[in-house]
Parts: sequence; structure tokens; C-alpha cells
Amino acid sequence: MRYDAIVLAYGQGKRSGLSYNKVLYKTDGVTVLDKAIKPFIIDTDCQRIIVVLEEKDRDKIMQDPKIVFCDGGDERYKSVYKALDLVLEDHVMIHDGARPDICPEDLNDLKDALKEDDACLLANRVKDTVKKVKDGYIVTTVDRTDLYLAKTPQAFKTSLIKDAYRKAIGSGCIYTDDTQVLSAFNDTKIRVVESHGLNNKITYNGDLRYL
Repeated sequence: MRYDAIVLAYGQGKRSGLSYNKVLYKTDGVTVLDKAIKPFIIDTDCQRIIVVLEEKDRDKIMQDPKIVFCDGGDERYKSVYKALDLVLEDHVMIHDGARPDICPEDLNDLKDALKEDDACLLANRVKDTVKKVKDGYIVTTVDRTDLYLAKTPQAFKTSLIKDAYRKAIGSGCIYTDDTQVLSAFNDTKIRVVESHGLNNKITYNGDLRYL
């Protein structure tokens, strides 16, 4: 199944404690963003990769004919909205550039899901016991039976997610997740695809040690 990919890598990521964009952090000479992009480059079904990255940083990552750059917005959902204008295929995957551990199996499972559904996201079951906490003290234990941790890529029929984002931009609300945007403006069912790995996001400085 042919698709385009959006890889979000805009902004500083101040919680990482670095003086530069965290996706440019290198391990063995390879940036976090390079690792996030590479599976899409390898996948022959991916036609183009829209990388949302500041212009000053664009020469610091791998270069490939598939890559098209895009400026971002001051919020994640605004960056996605801008990037969607550059999507040409009927299906699109939206991925966080700070998640460097996606694997070909995950991409294949998402593509298979898109053959039957118009929206799906990668996720992991919650394995740990979950506590609800207020003011530093446990309030209750949350039933984890039906809980999942949302990951990326999240994959969609392009026309569907474009329409949802157009409405989101005009709503005045802030969204942190692509399926959240779709659910706010459309009743399309969203399939959960279980990830083969942890696919964790690099957020804090301590996360860098696991690269």
C-alpha cells in the first residue's frame, strides 16, 4: 500500500536538557531523527517523507530523494496541519521524530490495518499497575485491562485526517495526538495495532541513555 509519511521534528524539546533540538542527538554518529526516518526510506511503499524541521537544522540529518522539508507551527497539531498540505498519497502515516525505534513489522501491520480501516494507531498494552495520584498521594488503583499507551506512527486515509485537522485549526483547542483530532470531529472507528517493541519517545535527558 502506497503512502506518504510525516515525521515531526520541530522545536527545541527543552525537557531533554540539551541546548539544541533533541532529535539531533547522536549515537554512533547517527541522529535520533535519522533513526526515526530510516524505516520509511527503506519501505518501498512509502513515497515521500515530509520532515517538519527548522531550516537551520536540515543539513544535519540524512539526505534522501524521498525527503521533503516543511516548516512547523508553535504547537504539534499546527505542524501536522502544515505538513498535511504536502501529502500526495491516499494514505498517510504521522510519526514523532523523537521515536527512533519503529520497525518494519510495525509499518507492515499498520498498512495491513489500513486495508480494512481508515484510521489506526500503534500502541502498547499497559503492563504496570496504574495509580491515580493527587498532591503526591495515591487516590486509587486504575483497572489496566483496557488501557494502552498510544505510540506513533498513527495512520489514516489522507482525506479523512486532513478534514479533521482543518476543523481542529478553527476550533481554538489544543491537541497532542492525531487520533484525538480525528475523534473530536469524526466518528470513524480507530483500530489499535499492537507494537512489536516499546517505541518509546525521547523526552527527558535520562531517556538518551537507552539509545
